[in-house]
Amino acid sequence: MHVAEKTQTNSKSVISLTFGVLSILLPYLGFILGVIGVVVSRKATKEIERTNESGGALATSGLICSIVGIVIQTFAIVAIIAFFSLTTVS
Repeated sequence: MHVAEKTQTNSKSVISLTFGVLSILLPYLGFILGVIGVVVSRKATKEIERTNESGGALATSGLICSIVGIVIQTFAIVAIIAFFSLTTVS
């Protein structure tokens, strides 16, 4: 009988998922949090490959959520700029 070794979850993967979800939920700050989430997710993925920790799915989810958050926040910022530029025309 082979007992599998319990691997520890990479903490950066959890942090990247947290930043990714917050980038979707928080207006204005979401863009910055999304960029941070992408960076932390990439670091977590490389660290997981090197140390053989678990958490690869969390890092991937964090990357996806961060990208979605960046896209949503970009559209929101463009919409706000367009709204104010159209309403201030004399």
